[in-house]
Amino acid sequence: MRAAEMSDQQPDMPNPGPRPKPWIEAIHAYVPGKAKSADGRELVKLSANENPLGTSPAALAAFADAAPAARYPDPDSTALREAIGALHGIDPARVVCGTGSDELLNLAAQAYAGPGDEVLYVRYGFSVYDIAARRCGAIPVEAPDADYGTDIAALQALVSDKTRVVFLANPNNPTGSYMTRADIARVHAALPADVLLVLDQAYAEYLAPEEDDGGLDLAARHDNVLVTRTFSKIYGLAGERVGWGTGAPEIIATLNRIRGPFNVTNHAQAAAVAALGDRDFVAASRAHNTAERERFVAALQALGNHGIRPLPSKANFVLILFEGALSAEAVHDGLAERGYATRWLPGQGLPQALRITIGTAAQMDEIAAAIRTMAEAAG
Repeated sequence: MRAAEMSDQQPDMPNPGPRPKPWIEAIHAYVPGKAKSADGRELVKLSANENPLGTSPAALAAFADAAPAARYPDPDSTALREAIGALHGIDPARVVCGTGSDELLNLAAQAYAGPGDEVLYVRYGFSVYDIAARRCGAIPVEAPDADYGTDIAALQALVSDKTRVVFLANPNNPTGSYMTRADIARVHAALPADVLLVLDQAYAEYLAPEEDDGGLDLAARHDNVLVTRTFSKIYGLAGERVGWGTGAPEIIATLNRIRGPFNVTNHAQAAAVAALGDRDFVAASRAHNTAERERFVAALQALGNHGIRPLPSKANFVLILFEGALSAEAVHDGLAERGYATRWLPGQGLPQALRITIGTAAQMDEIAAAIRTMAEAAG
């Protein structure tokens, strides 16, 4: 019987097409910070934790002089790994570079966890951890928090024989909370040797030297620690997507097996090397952030009688809780009307919170004044 005749005799059947794995369908895609209002207006973007001072002039110059775009980049990011190693006292062979630290976070889960395994992280942690776990079919496990920070005992209690990866961000995003060197060592000491601790230090450069959490030292001395960092924050290279990680040789070799073969572009490699060398820019960015964050938090603390509570932050943003008559959503919308994009977080279980990146002094003054006006109007 001809195909045409067969089709005449059979009811139309829907063609389902290829289906993704069920754990992929369960993923809620990452939602980046917005830069435009609901009506399409460009806003001052304080929703993505970018550096308000921009990018190092040295990095911009290196970017302009980078190898031609027609040429593939160095697949091993050799010069960049050497520069990272020289700055931090790390053997370059124990450094891997990625398309932002996000790539490395996903690769860590993919390499060490799979269907039936568990990936553990703290409630109100970076939203990529849940995605990284589900992406490889692992089970995401969320530990209870302690007033929006890490509850170490609760985290340890959830480590099981199925745990394969533990993600910790320090300072944490989106809460800004910070764990001391002793805290991090305590978490690591309680983990079995076959569990990988991934210490996400995207905001580490904003810490004072005495606040070093010891992660790089742990990664140098132990076989089950991976530390990741990024050039997207204090270095002002968010648009170039370049990050790095360090750990035991076996961990680095594993990530190198599965990372993209040309994952860091010519321009990103050149700019990142130059950014590492511009210590004055890094110091100025840190000093600016510390001063403006302290002023902004003080202004918000003065509104405590309106149910406004800024959480302690060691990063380049502040998470503000709105626990009175004025809601986080109303402030988010009110600031957008005044030209500012901020991060409202109902999708992360924080409908009562707003995360605001530290911008320029004038911007932070205007935002603090606007929040005060809205709080007084709300009663």
